[in-house]
Amino acid sequence: MMSSSTSRNSQTRMPKRTHSVKEALESSEGTRVTILGWVATKSSVGGIKFATIRDGTGYIQVACKKNNVSDRAFEEFERAGKESAIAVSGSVREDKRAPGGKEISVSDFVILAPSEKWPITRSAVRGSSSFLYDKRHLTIRGRKASSVMRIRAEIVYAAFDYFVSNGFTLISAPTIVQNAVEGGSTLFDVNYFNRKAYLSQSAQLYEEAAIAAFGKVFIYQPAFRAEKSKTSKHLTEFWMIEAEQAFAGQEENMRLQEELVHAMAERVIKNRSEDLRALGRSFKIPEIPFPRITYDEVREISVKSGIAFEWGEDIPTEAERLISKRFDVPFFITGYPLSARSFYHMTEETNDKVTKSADLIAPEGYGEIATGGQRIHDYDTLLRRIEKQELPQESFDWYLELRKYGMPEHSGFGIGVERTTRWFCGLKHIRAASLFPRTISRLKP
Repeated sequence: MMSSSTSRNSQTRMPKRTHSVKEALESSEGTRVTILGWVATKSSVGGIKFATIRDGTGYIQVACKKNNVSDRAFEEFERAGKESAIAVSGSVREDKRAPGGKEISVSDFVILAPSEKWPITRSAVRGSSSFLYDKRHLTIRGRKASSVMRIRAEIVYAAFDYFVSNGFTLISAPTIVQNAVEGGSTLFDVNYFNRKAYLSQSAQLYEEAAIAAFGKVFIYQPAFRAEKSKTSKHLTEFWMIEAEQAFAGQEENMRLQEELVHAMAERVIKNRSEDLRALGRSFKIPEIPFPRITYDEVREISVKSGIAFEWGEDIPTEAERLISKRFDVPFFITGYPLSARSFYHMTEETNDKVTKSADLIAPEGYGEIATGGQRIHDYDTLLRRIEKQELPQESFDWYLELRKYGMPEHSGFGIGVERTTRWFCGLKHIRAASLFPRTISRLKP
């Protein structure tokens, strides 16, 4: 049931916005502004009432004195609860004590949409480990949560700019597919009009088809893995930035990843330094080229540290974290065994058990953020691999057919948006890098 304050303001006429918070903070003293936003905090000192207003572009302090405004405006200022949507008018004045060094002296204040008592409290958070994500639809308004999302957006913007400026074409690929790109055990089944289909794990196979038309392509779209993992780096639904290029081997592929991550970091440092500060994150642009370490070297270090695994197995999460903590810049792990890779990977000319592939690992224990490699471009070689791994040839008939009609040497990679965001922001868990995360135990909100 609506409160009386809600119904009383339902017909409030919305004032015209003249400035965003960011624009107000950049304005000179005495500039008259009207800002539309939400009440983030409230306080009072003596006879002066203060509020911090946010609008998506930033935060600004406003100060309201009773003798400077109408009785109606002062009463609404006092009545406005945390997260009420409001309109505030006044003059910009410099004040070193205020966040951002400026505040607005209020001349008018209107509640546009009132808020009930805000449920996100310290006691509520302490009482439940899942509370913040049960209320994710509300907690994304917080300073830290919104800073993470702005940094995430900047990472994506940087990728688009980088690829477009380097001649890549953006494509879209199906997310409902007939066959797996990675392991079949991690597929989500879909009943597709009484036929079995799956949610896509990667757009890679379709990117390989597209490079024969465009030369260089990239995608930005979701992927799905039914992996029953509860680690701090796993989601069941996540977003990928993937790229594929013709006439390029694994060396060119690794250089592309280095340049992309460098471009992402440059853009975040340039445009989102305030958000990094809000997170308390000290982040530097990594220098390129990135260091490299082989799978065999990782295994040797891991075994000596008490984390044993057989040659040919994928690197365990604990071993990956151990190695990652030894670096303060991203690095590649190269020379993965074929048994730990998907069927389409090229192998080394001198060793058919080792692939031309690599994982890009974020430092400080954050682990893998990207995987890439050179693909098999020869029809007979790919057919033998499919047969040897006992994969259903009919599911890959179109993928094989690409090799009959001028498929050159090519390579590509996929980089996880949430994993990259987690590293850039210094987050403990990957959930915080997703607006509404999906895990094995969370389907709501």
